[in-house]
Amino acid sequence: MSEDETNMLKTAASTEGQPTIFDKILDKSIPSTTVHDDDLCYAFADINPQGPFHCLVIPKERDGLTRLSNAREDQKAVLGHLMYTAGQIGKANCPEGFRTVVNEGVQGAQSVYHIHVHVIGGRQMTWPPG
Repeated sequence: MSEDETNMLKTAASTEGQPTIFDKILDKSIPSTTVHDDDLCYAFADINPQGPFHCLVIPKERDGLTRLSNAREDQKAVLGHLMYTAGQIGKANCPEGFRTVVNEGVQGAQSVYHIHVHVIGGRQMTWPPG
């Protein structure tokens, strides 16, 4: 990872808790391509896809869920719903398999501090990831 990319991640971390681009997507002030929409979560196509299929699944109510390590016990249901939804989206769009990813913090390359699950598929994934 370049120094510029690392600095960008550090800058993103310093804004944790403030409104994010995902808030603007949820309030429709920034357009997105909807993949899934229900009472608890919204899924949309990633603008920088890492595979033929790549979407993000986010909770509609952030409620402090800026990162996985901030999750409270009362948020287990929404976290489970995000993962279940990611699985259903993956199964429907990537029948040969897919990868789910949750980035955490600077070293985990988290760039938006509104928890989100990446669903990536449509190609052979490799291991280990970056």
